[in-house]
Amino acid sequence: MTEMKTAHAVTLQHVSHQYRETLALDALSLTIPAGQIVGLIGPDGVGKSTLLGLISGVRKLQQGKISTLGADMSDAKQRKQVGPSIAYMPQGLGKNLYSDLSVEENLAFFGRLFNQQSKERSARINLLTKATGLHAFLDRPVGKLSGGMKQKLGLCCALIHDPDLLILDEPTTGVDPLSRRQFWSLIADIRAQKPDMSILVSTAYMDEAEHFEWLVAMNDGRILATGTATELKHQTGTSDLEKAFIALLPESERGNQTDFIIPPRPITDGDQAITAKGLTQKFGDFTAVDKVDFTIKTGEIFGFLGSNGCGKTTTMKMLTGLLTPTEGEVFLWGEPIDTKSLDTRRRIGFMSQSFSLYSEMSVEQNLFLHARLFHLHNSQQQQRIAELVERFKLKHHLQELAGQLPLGIRQRLSLAVALIHKPEILILDEPTSGVDPIARDEFWRTLVELSREDNVTIFISTHFMNEALRCDRISLMHAGKVLAQGSPNQLISDKQAPDLETAFIRYMEDAMASSPSEEMILESDDSKIPAEASSPPRKTSQRFSLRRLFAYSHRETLELLRDPVRLSFAFIGSILLLLVFTYGITTDVEKIKFSALDLDQTPASRNYLKSFEGSSYFKEMPPLKSKTDMDNRLVSRAIEVAIEIPPGFGKNLKSGKNVTVSAWVDGANTFRAGTVTGYVSGAHAAYLSKQTPSGAALMQIQSRFKYNPAMENIYAMAPSMPALLLILFPAILMAVSVAREKEMGTITNFYVTPTSRLEFVIGKQLPYIAVGFINLLMLLLFVIFVMNVPVKGSIAALILGGTLYVAATTGLGLLLSSLVRTQVAAVFVTAVLTMMPTMQFSGMLQPVSTLEETGRIIGSFWPTTYFMHLSVASFTKGLTFEELSGDLWALLAFLPVLVGLSAFLLKKQEA
Repeated sequence: MTEMKTAHAVTLQHVSHQYRETLALDALSLTIPAGQIVGLIGPDGVGKSTLLGLISGVRKLQQGKISTLGADMSDAKQRKQVGPSIAYMPQGLGKNLYSDLSVEENLAFFGRLFNQQSKERSARINLLTKATGLHAFLDRPVGKLSGGMKQKLGLCCALIHDPDLLILDEPTTGVDPLSRRQFWSLIADIRAQKPDMSILVSTAYMDEAEHFEWLVAMNDGRILATGTATELKHQTGTSDLEKAFIALLPESERGNQTDFIIPPRPITDGDQAITAKGLTQKFGDFTAVDKVDFTIKTGEIFGFLGSNGCGKTTTMKMLTGLLTPTEGEVFLWGEPIDTKSLDTRRRIGFMSQSFSLYSEMSVEQNLFLHARLFHLHNSQQQQRIAELVERFKLKHHLQELAGQLPLGIRQRLSLAVALIHKPEILILDEPTSGVDPIARDEFWRTLVELSREDNVTIFISTHFMNEALRCDRISLMHAGKVLAQGSPNQLISDKQAPDLETAFIRYMEDAMASSPSEEMILESDDSKIPAEASSPPRKTSQRFSLRRLFAYSHRETLELLRDPVRLSFAFIGSILLLLVFTYGITTDVEKIKFSALDLDQTPASRNYLKSFEGSSYFKEMPPLKSKTDMDNRLVSRAIEVAIEIPPGFGKNLKSGKNVTVSAWVDGANTFRAGTVTGYVSGAHAAYLSKQTPSGAALMQIQSRFKYNPAMENIYAMAPSMPALLLILFPAILMAVSVAREKEMGTITNFYVTPTSRLEFVIGKQLPYIAVGFINLLMLLLFVIFVMNVPVKGSIAALILGGTLYVAATTGLGLLLSSLVRTQVAAVFVTAVLTMMPTMQFSGMLQPVSTLEETGRIIGSFWPTTYFMHLSVASFTKGLTFEELSGDLWALLAFLPVLVGLSAFLLKKQEA
């Protein structure tokens, strides 16, 4: 790759970006200097993440021009060329990581995407994990890492290829202070070894931004000011960066600028709202919460601080009754908590750390739904929702889907929902994580008002030290245990610290130093990036790369093998459906229940009925008494056929007159009714042949059925079922796999790495072709040895055709995945769009050649048509490999078409 060294890391000219009616960026022009840490600060929803996505190439540029490291980001060729020099870490804890993979497997995957050889890859993994304290946890799955460790690993994955521009979108949001300090210490070490690296960061923490070398203050998609922290404070005449930013905002958006003074809580012997005694929670051998004790007074604001993964959220769930303690007790207002009591739930408001609202519903719909869930009267709903919308500034977002809101606005909505029923106890799990300073202050004003005026008890966890200082008392927790409790000033004094953050870190360090098995590594001389960690510039192949292709295949295989649900769905599900369909969908018609309304009652009429009674296809039921009886029994399905013999049947037959016999057939099921009608006609013909012995002696017609002489259902259905099941399961699994990347956010790794579309789709497809091949063998063995249906033709053609078929069906799943963004949608869309053509137009129910023109065209362009014919012909007709070659060539032709279309429709950028 040709290096593009420029004086500026990024240049923007009149850049605008719009999401439907929302203008995220408004004619932005900006020049970002190279070789510096540049911070983007501003409220959530002002366009910071959009801007970073455009600079990195993740998002497609709509209007204007962006030059990143000298490359025009609207030009696909230049974007591909500069891509290996850029690293992008998206917003959210571990958003670019794969939770089922270990630390080492995640890093190795990213290294392969940048074509690193094994030796180079291992060296980079060793250096980066030792520097971040992750080396001892190389085998640990990402899903079991704490938040701080996930962010460190995400940074290591971004740095694996030694980029020139590092883009970090709120990398420390939701991370505890100690992990945050270690994170920025690591960044400092990296820059010390590679001073020309440019780092672009958005952050919600103004104390972090104070240390950046250059800042861009943003609001409403526009730039308010640029410069160093000192310059911004001097420009606004303020003493700290948070106040400087607020001063830069339009006056209408500055909120309440009066000093935020919290009145002291009246010292009384009031009731104890929450009491925890010996609270313990174990998950198998892991103790998440270990003998926690505390008491919270009514109306008190009680803060809960601790390292990521220390047990705060688990403790809160036990307090709300969402989780039953393994040991210990919880008391609310002096009474043991009743987890089944609805009255208890109505008195508590809970906001979880994860986004727990209904993402497919709008903001307004979520608010109204929760108002109804808490039984607010219609008159109260409108008023309460209007209050909350005004308080949390949600007016302009009411019609937006909750799942598409920026992080900070999602948090505001969650806060509003937690308060909608005016609870007596409010339990908030990191409620302001990612929320801008103004909204945070406004929220705290609300909390103080609730506590001091309405006597609401508030239990809140947070990583913001300025929020912890506003609490009446705080508790510090680590590794499931409470380290200290008391007022913020008391804890600062006990550690002789200058501020609460320093006191917090000292408590954490003391706890970890006393625990030899502690997982969080304290900083030492060993936890530094060594000089050799910065590798020399190298070229990353821009051509088709098997290493990148197999990187995706290897990663997908590991995830698949560690997911018992998908494996069960793939293998056990197909065998179960084979049994259900083969024995449940039957064309055999036997034991047809019939009754006779014999109005003649002569030997001739009884002789006629013997044609039915003596057949194995019919089962005689008690005779009918009248036509009304006949109608009733047909309606109730007690019989399927009613034979009505008119009066004078025998007399007219003997005299040679025309005789009419009525057969009434239940036609509710047209397929079965048609077969029954044929059997009735056959019995009638058999009777007539007996009445004309001379004709019968001269000519007899005997039917012989080729390929399935006994006309048994299993020989018709069993060979057809593999074709049906091998389009259903592999296609669904394939579509879900791609939709999962979109839903989890890991599709970003495809956007920001040199991976091409073909490398991605083929790499993702190969494991599912393997799954489909194993499935094919299982189904064939089951049909041959369990159902006893032998293969009379070419087994080689059957297996080769099946392999080509699963390659085609997984290609179809890839194609359908371009239509959806969620796993649930992928399942339904793929099931419907594969099963309907397969059942109707593939020759399963009737030959394709007999279909009407439109159906025949669909069948001709559907892969199941060819494998259905190949499978049935191999099992029952005994065709050779050469005779089946036409089906094989047709199946082979589907592969480049489906894979090519999938690659073409796959977007390399977000729209």
